[in-house]
Formats: sequence, structure tokens, C-alpha cells
Amino acid sequence: MKRLLIILLALVAVQAGAQDMARYQHIVKKLSSAKYQGRGYARDGANKAGKYLKKEFFRAGVDEVIIQPFLLDINTFPGVMKMSLDGNKMVPGVDFTMREYSPGIKGKFPLYYIDTLNYDSEKIFRDLEKPENKDAFVVCDFMFSYKHRADFNRLQTSGGAPNAGILFTWDEPLKFYKAYGDHVVDKPIAWVPHRFPKDAKELKAKVKNKFLKGYECFNVIAKVEGARHDSCYVFTAHYDHLGNLGRKVFYAGAHDNASGTAAIVTLAAYYAENRPEFDMYFIAFSGEDAYLRGSQWYVDHPLVPLEQIKYLFNLDMIGDNNPVQYCEVSKEGMDGYALFEEINGEKHYFEALDRQALQENSDHYPFAVRHVPCIFLENEGGDAFKYYHTVYDTYKNAIFDSYEPVFRLVRDFIDRYQR
Repeated sequence: MKRLLIILLALVAVQAGAQDMARYQHIVKKLSSAKYQGRGYARDGANKAGKYLKKEFFRAGVDEVIIQPFLLDINTFPGVMKMSLDGNKMVPGVDFTMREYSPGIKGKFPLYYIDTLNYDSEKIFRDLEKPENKDAFVVCDFMFSYKHRADFNRLQTSGGAPNAGILFTWDEPLKFYKAYGDHVVDKPIAWVPHRFPKDAKELKAKVKNKFLKGYECFNVIAKVEGARHDSCYVFTAHYDHLGNLGRKVFYAGAHDNASGTAAIVTLAAYYAENRPEFDMYFIAFSGEDAYLRGSQWYVDHPLVPLEQIKYLFNLDMIGDNNPVQYCEVSKEGMDGYALFEEINGEKHYFEALDRQALQENSDHYPFAVRHVPCIFLENEGGDAFKYYHTVYDTYKNAIFDSYEPVFRLVRDFIDRYQR
């Protein structure tokens, strides 16, 4: 009987772990589905996803869910998205993608190629004045433009040069961003791959943008009460993503960051079942892809004083298969980082922790500069990371290898952390 009981307990433990993975995968699949249209702003995908997360947190057994609204200005592309090159259709997200701050485009345009080997800025501006180059789209390598910023600023500015817009060639798969979408520049700017033909003559385009002024987003904040309320742990992940590139294309964002969002929901479920010593907060941020708007709003309007946070864990793109775990740590979090390394050395969750310099690249940063002990965990460099910010970051291409090691590393840290 005793042996049977041990076997049954082991089976229950395995089943519980399987249920966590099942919940995790279900949430990733749901958040990256067409229903939420890339969790962007133009079609209200982010807010629909936020309402879904509120329900998921309650299903996880948390004590309270708080909605924290905030406003942002953001440029979007929910409408017509058509380009063709000498009559050949271009596929949005594959053959071209818009810069986040680009206005719309409509018309037929000649192409003018920058000669990067014999670069002569004055010749370029003279050429663009010629009748055959009237309203041309300039084509140039994106990295080359960095060497001649002043000239390209003229090309991007009304009155600076007579060109209609710019096509920057860039690596594939093409990436899309929202970080600087809080304004719209004078001329349309798009990225195209390096395979863009060097002898194409005409670009035909019809692209519509929609600038949202004062668009209301919200953070979703769940709480699991502990035995003590004088301090707390905080788990964060951003649930917004890039939204749409036209009517038919959306950026699913399975790895970025449905993976991290699903993880904090399963952590909430774990601590709702295994009541902690201290209060636990699970914050799903919106506006991260719009330059950390949600987390910045939170640190300016915290629900509990920031100095009460014992440690904060920001999980962003954690579902990959790199055996080395990337991380960033705030100055105040370094004492805790030693414990992370100790636990990982004992349990071998990852081959190593790769700590890099603190950057303004995710939602931990606004907390770090406010002296909150925190760590940013991101599993980059694996097979899923190559699809970051592309149309290929889908549930079909999702990888779940690092989810359980991250979950256990964080859980073990909280069990042993003393501060």
C-alpha cells in the first residue's frame, strides 16, 4: 500500500506538471490566434487580449484582478496594403514592410537607386530634380544610410528633397516595429529585402495608415495574497504585439510575447494553489512594443510602493530552445542574481546564465531605473528567435523548451531568497 501511494503521488505530480504545460500552450495558442489580430491597437486586438487575460487570471484562482488604463498615440496600418514592382505583386510582411512612423502611399513612382560605391550626395539631389526622377522612391541599403544621416534626413523631409519616399533594403525575414510609431513623418518609408531587384523601374503602391490619438490601453494586474503584506514579488510580461500590416496580414507574436504572458498566468495559478509568504502581483503590460508605455505608466502610478518589491521578474520571449539563458539584472538585483546562478548550478536548468548589460529593451527597465531589484529573462538565440518581429512568429513555429526551466528557476529562487 505504501508503495502504491508513492506511485500515485508521483503520477499526480507528473499530471500537475502536464496540466501546467497544457495551460501554457493553450494560452500561447489563443493569444497568437487571428481573433486577436496580433494584439495591436487598430483593431482593438490588444484590448481584446487584455480582457481574455483577465478571465484567465480568475480561472487561475487569483484573489483580485485590476485594470489600469492609460493612453497612447500610435500609428497603425489596418487598411489597404498593396505594392507591386513592374507589375509584380509584393507580399506584405515578406516582400515589404512599413516603417512604424510612415504615412500612407498612393500612386505610381519611378525608382532611383543610390550608388553606394561612388557616393556623391550633391549629384543625388541634382538627379532627383530631373523630370525622369520626378516623385521617385529612393532605394538604398539601410545600414549605408546611417553613415550619411544628414543626407537621408533631407530625403525623408518635405522640402528637403523632391523624392516621394524611400525603400531601405534590409535583411530577411523583414521585421516590423512599433517603438517610434507615436508620430508620422513627412514621407513614406518601407523596408524591402536585399534581394530587391537592382533594375526595377516602377513602384505602384496603395497603403493606408491610421494614426490613433489618445488610444486607451490597459495593464492587467492580478494579485495572489500572501501571509504577509509588507513586501511583495512581481512578475511581469507584455501581452501587446505589433498588430496588423494591412487587412490580411497580422503579426501573431507567439514567442514575443505570448510565451512570457502565458508563463505569468501559470505562475499565478501555482501560487494561488501554493499560498506564498508574501503578496504576489502578476502584471500583463500593454504598450511595450510602443516603447514601454504600459510599464512606464505603472511605475509612475504603482499599486503598491516600488520600494516594497522584494524582486521583480520580467519574462519576455521565454519559449525557445537555447540552452543558455539570456538575462539582464538591475544594480539592486545583483545580490539576487548570485542566488540565481547558485540554483542553476545545482539544478542545471540551463547550461549557463548569460548576463548582459541593462538595456531599455523591455518592461523591467522602468523598474530598474527606479532602483527595484529585478531580472529580465529572455531565451534568445534559439530556433524561434529568428522569427522575432516577423510574420513567421506563429504558434506553428512556437517552441516551449525553456518554459519549464524558467518556471522552476523562478520558483526555486523565491523559495530561497532572503532580503
